[in-house]
Amino acid sequence: DWVSLPGVIPVASGGIHVWHMPALTEIFGDDSVLQFGGGTLGHPWGNAPGAVANRVALEACVQARNEGRDLAREGNAIIREACKWSPELAAACEVWKEIKFEFPA
Repeated sequence: DWVSLPGVIPVASGGIHVWHMPALTEIFGDDSVLQFGGGTLGHPWGNAPGAVANRVALEACVQARNEGRDLAREGNAIIREACKWSPELAAACEVWKEIKFEFPA
């Protein structure tokens, strides 16, 4: 169940990339579909490295969450830490840059 709705699975799609992963992990938890189109296909080294980058970002966020870290506050730092051991993620982060939500509410 998600938001008291039985038999549904949340889907995130449309313009998502590795820098969104902390928020997506926090919002949706472990039961969700993350549809990365351009966030995978736009990787400068090709589709497979794009998929690796997304997977590494997800695993880093899940591990950090399970360790009790605050994804909302530490999300970008968590992604930057994972870049140290994943060249695919580092390349994706350079393409997409860090995101900031600075839109008026």
